[in-house]
Amino acid sequence: MEHLACKETVEELAKQWKKMWRERVDDKLRAEGIANVDYSMLFVEKGTVIFATRNFKMLSFREVLELHGIGGMERFVAPNPQVGGWGKFIRTMIFSQKSSNRVKMAALYLEGEKKKQQLKKGGRGWLHF
Repeated sequence: MEHLACKETVEELAKQWKKMWRERVDDKLRAEGIANVDYSMLFVEKGTVIFATRNFKMLSFREVLELHGIGGMERFVAPNPQVGGWGKFIRTMIFSQKSSNRVKMAALYLEGEKKKQQLKKGGRGWLHF
């Protein structure tokens, strides 16, 4: 029963999180995003800077879940791409193997077909002596 309550809470928080980022006010002069409404569940007040370009600690959905005391966040939130996850695994392991296999296969294919071309000027090159 507790799992269902946690899941509903996380879904509600995710909806508010998306809404906050979608409806923020962008200040082009200061290069920052500002919350335009109070989001009490996310612990963000109206006028809070939620995005800036310099010297700023980004808001994290994981931190919000921790403040609500929701355990087992890996079930609800994907891992950070820098740390690793399925996407990083695919990029590092699978794509690198496919590309190296293609290069090897192309080299094998081209080795059998190579034909020597006739040399220009009988092999003397471009210079005239």
